[in-house]
Amino acid sequence: MSRSSKKGPYVDFNLAKKVEAGMGEKGKPIKTWARNSQIPPQFVNRYFKVHNGKNFIDVFITEDMVGHRLGEFAPTRTFRGHGQVVKRIIEKT
Repeated sequence: MSRSSKKGPYVDFNLAKKVEAGMGEKGKPIKTWARNSQIPPQFVNRYFKVHNGKNFIDVFITEDMVGHRLGEFAPTRTFRGHGQVVKRIIEKT
């Protein structure tokens, strides 16, 4: 179920305060753990470092990202590929 439209989008208070203060330029990105914050239009052309559980992933906000959540652009799982069936068959014979 989606969020009620009368509540408006969720944006972390501290994150919004840092953007209003002028942080998030190229030299000093905003470090955040708030992956669930939606991206408002004020975040466009800002740099963020979004935590993925282990590291901080660099994210540059563009106009296409408005309305999405910060966590969508910092994947938490690494895909290492499916099992190698050919190697298993060769080893058994």
